[in-house]
Amino acid sequence: MTETKKDTKPKVTKEVKAEPKAKIEKYYYALGRRKTAIATVRLFESKGTSTVNGMDLKQYFPLKSDQKVVNGPLIFLEKLSDFYFTSKVKGGGKKAQREAISLGIARAFVKSDETLKATLRKASFMTRDDRMVERKKTGRVKARKSHQFSKR
Repeated sequence: MTETKKDTKPKVTKEVKAEPKAKIEKYYYALGRRKTAIATVRLFESKGTSTVNGMDLKQYFPLKSDQKVVNGPLIFLEKLSDFYFTSKVKGGGKKAQREAISLGIARAFVKSDETLKATLRKASFMTRDDRMVERKKTGRVKARKSHQFSKR
């Protein structure tokens, strides 16, 4: 019989320092849609920088007119300095994305304060624009355009 040597060294356990958890801020969540663009918006009631898809708002929408449309509900309610938002948006083009984010912000404001719904509706921020692209039909060039007619 052969004897195996047992390890007599005590096992050392590492002390793991508990990392402080990030402060969880209260937010209001809403969804906005336009054409094929879908935007999820989190509206925070504090000062901060607004982001879209992890990028700064001014970087994602470099045009001032686009930024004005996105911040429309914030500017209308005069709460641009009191609130900020984070948004994830996919699908559609830039125009549809900015309008989807704007609708999401307006819906989040209504979740925060139900009395704002009437004022936002009068300013047409609460209306979901449901116009979509019409599908292409068979035998046609596009949805309604047909091939050129030749009489002879």
